Amino acid sequence: MPVTVCGPASWNHLIRLDHLPAPVPHMQFATGSIRTVGGTSAGKAVHLTSLGVATALHAQLGDDPEGSMVADALARAEVSLRRHPSSATEQHVNLMTDAGERVSLYVAVPSEPTEDALAAAEDALSSSDLAVIDLCRFGARLLERRAEAGWTAPMWTDLHDYNGRSEFHEPFLRAAEVVFMNDDAVDDPWALLASCVARGPSLAVCTRGPAGAIALSADGSRFEVDAVPTAVVDTNGAGDAFFAGFLASFLRDGGIAQAMEAGAAQAVVALQSEAMHPRLG
Repeated sequence: MPVTVCGPASWNHLIRLDHLPAPVPHMQFATGSIRTVGGTSAGKAVHLTSLGVATALHAQLGDDPEGSMVADALARAEVSLRRHPSSATEQHVNLMTDAGERVSLYVAVPSEPTEDALAAAEDALSSSDLAVIDLCRFGARLLERRAEAGWTAPMWTDLHDYNGRSEFHEPFLRAAEVVFMNDDAVDDPWALLASCVARGPSLAVCTRGPAGAIALSADGSRFEVDAVPTAVVDTNGAGDAFFAGFLASFLRDGGIAQAMEAGAAQAVVALQSEAMHPRLG
């Protein structure tokens, strides 16, 4: 399998509000609501699959109704899923606004991955052309065991709202060939990218919402792309879509500038859908 993705798949309740709640007791009416698949790894897998990239998703799901709904939705989206056990399926309640603001409430999280789950993922990684290891305990354990397991596929990861200092993010950053993140937690994204490539990756990419995206390679080359204008339905999963569009293009021809444009174009697919991808709607 050319790409193996390991990490979160969740069942999410997305609640749309005209503004985020103030931190005081009050009543507020939602302007919309949807229950759908979430999780950064699930988002990447469905977009990669839709782009024709042979992709396998390894994710922990509980033996519960939420796990069944996630698995069924991913099957309808034609995602190749390897389901690993968990005491509960990861669940979020996301409070969203039309401006793209979000508060994520984690209602349930996966249990510690089993030895069988880790071994199965390592077996898949050993025959993959590229590994995507996302932030989670499952991913962290795979990185802890990487030297012993012996898989050597180049690794990409998504650091999300990384601030340049998080201890949990550090092993993912140092192990990765390419890292993605957004600029939510920093004022100077170019400085953040420089600090990332100084620790090992050959390329660091930062998405910036309506401001587009920027990238910095280890040789100091800079890349920028504008966001593609579109009517935004929901911002959930746009970063995962950008990642997938970039990766699919990069696998085809290895050009960073073209991959940036492809990422921006794929982000529109998520932005125009209530779900992370229309196939999940």
